[in-house]
Amino acid sequence: MGLYGSTTEPVVAENLVKTFHPSSKSLLFKNKTMTVRALDGVSLRIGKGECFGLLGPNGAGKTTLVKVLTTLLIPDSGRAFVNGYDVVKEPEKVLRSIGVMLTGERTIYWKLTGRENLTFFGKIHGLPDDRLRLKIEQIVKEFGLQSFVDRMVETYSSGQRVILSFCKSLLADAQTIFLDEPTISLDPSYAAQIRDHIKHLTKVERRTIILTTQLMQEADLLCDRIALLNRGKIVAMGTPAELKGSIKKEHVVRIKVSAKDGRSASIMNVVGLPNVSVTDAEDGCIQIELSTSSVEELLPILFERLVAKGFRVHHVYVSEVTLEDVFNKLVSGGA
Repeated sequence: MGLYGSTTEPVVAENLVKTFHPSSKSLLFKNKTMTVRALDGVSLRIGKGECFGLLGPNGAGKTTLVKVLTTLLIPDSGRAFVNGYDVVKEPEKVLRSIGVMLTGERTIYWKLTGRENLTFFGKIHGLPDDRLRLKIEQIVKEFGLQSFVDRMVETYSSGQRVILSFCKSLLADAQTIFLDEPTISLDPSYAAQIRDHIKHLTKVERRTIILTTQLMQEADLLCDRIALLNRGKIVAMGTPAELKGSIKKEHVVRIKVSAKDGRSASIMNVVGLPNVSVTDAEDGCIQIELSTSSVEELLPILFERLVAKGFRVHHVYVSEVTLEDVFNKLVSGGA
């Protein structure tokens, strides 16, 4: 369905195109103007309560797409709606209906304190003074900002500025929130707290999150669906499981066994497969390692052979396809 039909989804984009024309300067040659198509016909629909991930290499178009959807850039062509508002024709309504955290420490004011920043941005969203004061106190307590919220932002560490930017995106209790690399520069405890809060926003409060990240494990943990961008185009889109299931990769299988009679010399004959390695483990067991693209077919046969010859199976490990594998296959051209 095109954009002229229902726009009940919080985010709808169709055929977005955005081109930049940077010029390269040289002392010896005339300036050359290049053409960079940052978005090349991007279309997507994001449902209520989804955490939707945008993955891709540097320069893939992720941040450009977020900036178009948050009215910071005007597309050359195509259309987009956020919360039912046209991002080009109704930018003020879009901005009042969303929360935004963009990458970069200059999205907050360094010459203000953290509390003053939160107050300033809360007033931009039109929050009444009493409600804003309570909201800021709630945020300060929940995210442990007490030790630095009343200091100038210019004295903050990179991680503290990231936390403040994330908190800024929560001020208006917007139903649609854009988060551009929200855990960058954070220590593990703060990063875990941010991820837990994102899960709460989507799973409990049914808010919609658009998340860009370079962390594949983070995307796998948080995202209901993911769009993988490369050179301004969406090259794949689906749930993490769908994306991982779309590529074929050999699994590494490790099986730890012991021989009931204490003899293990015949195990290679028992396994009966090429390219198998057998090593002695520290606990006296034997570890078998092999690679296969047919785990479901191979393991039952292998277990049957081992048990029939008097071996006891203690542990089995099978490597999983990851989003990093998908990324390397579809973006980096890996095998």
